[in-house]
Amino acid sequence: MSFPKNFLWGGATAANQCEGAWNVAGKGDSISDHNRAGDRTSGTHRAFDLVIDTEKYYYPSHTGIDSYHRYKEDIALFAEMGFKVYRLSIAWTRIFPNGDEESPNEAGLQYYDDLFDELNKYGIEPLVTISHFELPFHLGKKYDGFLDKRTIGFYEKYATTLFERYKDKVKYWLTFNEINFGTMEHGKKINGLFNREYTETEQYQALHNVFIASAKAVIAGHKINPDFKIGCMLAYITMYPKTCRPEDVLKTQQVNEKFNFLCGDVQVKGAYPYFAKRYFEKNNIQLDITAEDKALLKAGTVDYYTFSYYMTTCIADDLDKREDKTGGNLFGGVANEYLETSDWGWQIDPVGLRYTLNQIYSRYEVPLMVVENGLGAFDQVEADGTINDDYRIDYFKRHIVEMNNAIDDGVDLIGYTPWGCIDLISAGTGEMSKRYGFIYVDRDDEGNGSLERSRKKSFYWYKKVIESNGEDLSV
Repeated sequence: MSFPKNFLWGGATAANQCEGAWNVAGKGDSISDHNRAGDRTSGTHRAFDLVIDTEKYYYPSHTGIDSYHRYKEDIALFAEMGFKVYRLSIAWTRIFPNGDEESPNEAGLQYYDDLFDELNKYGIEPLVTISHFELPFHLGKKYDGFLDKRTIGFYEKYATTLFERYKDKVKYWLTFNEINFGTMEHGKKINGLFNREYTETEQYQALHNVFIASAKAVIAGHKINPDFKIGCMLAYITMYPKTCRPEDVLKTQQVNEKFNFLCGDVQVKGAYPYFAKRYFEKNNIQLDITAEDKALLKAGTVDYYTFSYYMTTCIADDLDKREDKTGGNLFGGVANEYLETSDWGWQIDPVGLRYTLNQIYSRYEVPLMVVENGLGAFDQVEADGTINDDYRIDYFKRHIVEMNNAIDDGVDLIGYTPWGCIDLISAGTGEMSKRYGFIYVDRDDEGNGSLERSRKKSFYWYKKVIESNGEDLSV
């Protein structure tokens, strides 16, 4: 079976990882602007500073790859590849610098007007993430972010401002990026919980308030333009039991429910699943959920489901005691001896994507889109300037084959936007050396380089894939 004729081929980025210009034209500082670079060689991840000290530390988001000033050049390259869609995020603090202003920043709104016009010139559909780890720092500092219900209103005003301004320029929206981060201890910060130690009740209350904000945005967006398609976005970590021991299978089910299904159920089905309610009861997590909240969740369900997929992992009942662990996106697990790994220890599993698409679709039966997928790797620039990233081509080829197989299985898959279609800074460590793109950017881990763009071998390969609507995967 072939890909649908209207299949949305493209690529994905995030403002905090590519735009730079962190304090230009009235932009305020987001939580991402407080993340300084980590160091892969020493195994450290990005450190979060309450006070930004640019004299002492390097903050990668402050410069990114300078797409703020180079977006026309970048979009022209995307158009050359044949993109049908481009997933990007809007920097919340370009629109509302502190997050709680009465009026938006016109300079920020105009910037995205110009960007969308440039995409339209080439016939590229924008897919806009409203909040991609870019909560205004001020909202976290003053209100504890989404722990305070007032932040729901700040988000609703922000989203409504975007919907009204771009109602004729953007059709596809995503409310929050990787919303299920909020179920994790180290994911609290993205919801604004960084001033002190927070209880698990506070963690899930903040996540609940994010659900309400998302639902309100969906409702508002559909009123402003009934043709809007507004989706959710999750970081999907596909899990296999390490063995067929019933204990391993049960543990896998429990971890999978909490991380992968809880948020999807709330946003697609409009209510908390039974296992979440039971988890809250057992752990004395008492949330402020009103009757109005329940009605909003039911009324504000999303139109489609999107997710990131990079790897799979294995789960064992005795995970904490095992020595055969592996790294990965968000969290690792037990190593799978049947899979190869990337330079960063992420297990590469193309067949797992087919399994995942079927798992999600069988649960929700709404249109799906893979909005992040890719291989972070070291790229070597040859003496003649070429970059022969055959390893990346192989990664994408195998995953595209499995997407096609999932479509043949009956999955309603509508689009594919590989992550970091142009090299950008890593969300986990702030590095540039962990490259994902079809387009190379001359920038190193310390922020040095010309920022010049050049086409990798995979650029020409992906162009051919799009031209053939996924039929020609040859190198």
